[in-house]
Amino acid sequence: MRVEILCTGDEILTGKTINTNYSHMARRLGEVGLTVHWGTTVGDDRESLLQAFHQAGERADAVIVNGGLGPTVDDLSQEVAAEACGVPLVLNEHWMTRMEQNYARRGRVMPPNNKKQAMLPENAEFIDNPIGTACGFAVTIGKARFFFTPGVPREMRLMLEEQLIPRLLKIGGITGVTRLKRFHTFGIGESRADGMLSDIPAFQNGHIKLGFQAHYPELETKLAIHSDSEADLNIRLAPVEAEVRKRLGNFIIAEDNQTLEGVVLAALLERGLTLATAEMFSGGHMAARLAPLPGAERIFRKGVVTRDPGELGINGVSAEAAQSVGRKLRDESRASHALALLIDLDEGPERPDFGGTVCIGIADGSGTVARQARLIGNRDWIRAGAVEMGLDCLRRHLLGLPVDERIDFERR
Repeated sequence: MRVEILCTGDEILTGKTINTNYSHMARRLGEVGLTVHWGTTVGDDRESLLQAFHQAGERADAVIVNGGLGPTVDDLSQEVAAEACGVPLVLNEHWMTRMEQNYARRGRVMPPNNKKQAMLPENAEFIDNPIGTACGFAVTIGKARFFFTPGVPREMRLMLEEQLIPRLLKIGGITGVTRLKRFHTFGIGESRADGMLSDIPAFQNGHIKLGFQAHYPELETKLAIHSDSEADLNIRLAPVEAEVRKRLGNFIIAEDNQTLEGVVLAALLERGLTLATAEMFSGGHMAARLAPLPGAERIFRKGVVTRDPGELGINGVSAEAAQSVGRKLRDESRASHALALLIDLDEGPERPDFGGTVCIGIADGSGTVARQARLIGNRDWIRAGAVEMGLDCLRRHLLGLPVDERIDFERR
């Protein structure tokens, strides 16, 4: 089945807003066995939208339209869809009532222009949106079935999972079950991971598809499998999962929807531990990945952010200095664990060999451990790698794994 994703909005077309909705939709459709053949972006222009709808209706079997369902004059999706179908817009009484009730529950009167969101093409299929004021709908234009979704990411994502994917699988005649198993690693590159895994028989005979997606500093290793039943899928996938875990070993920082910071937080919470952090040059990015997570308020004691080593009581950056900062921070904060991340950048402008020395110190009731590495790249690259390394060192320490295990990104 040929699927097209059509995103609307001047802010998307001009690049003022990064189109994360497209990447999410395309990835999720691929995970369930649906291939996206075209991705189109159109501004808030009536004629351009109408032309795009007709073009998509001739070449695709299913089209997801994202955006343009709001209450303002530049939200044109319903109107242009009705024009493309040759039908008038009619009021959906059910959705109108729902919107009025939602506003009433918040003690507000619904603005008159929100009525526009309940105007749908005549005979359109209603698609529910349980968390927003823009309902979805489906119509047929040309030979394609069009599904209209709101541009608000959390609304779109819920609608995609609960409403659209089941309909698309039915249209495509796709039966059985599909799963995408994901391993997130830090410290190994794409080519090395491929060399570690590609000779597994299930990947060579095509029973399971192996893929990679690099987004520095992490690498995502993906195992895609389709089967007639959940039971058969589990039987075939389980031994391959186990072999991948064995080969990637300590470099696996998380799986599926987990994150490195989430794994670290869970390890601290499970053991009743607390944490304080100190960062130099990273701008608080390490603490910012932990602090917003649910439950972090129970473990996070203190965060220090500075660019001046003197403020941390040290004269320069070294493994010993990182351990000293960790010990001092632990005593001051009374946390069970302290994590210090120190970065010493090369002087001068960025150049091919530009880099920085990264020193990490972890202090707990048993003493201190340290990790030192040199990373090469621009300032953002070094910052991202150092923050990831700091969190990974803490993960390893909490799980009893070696902290000083060489990674592909460092120079020694």
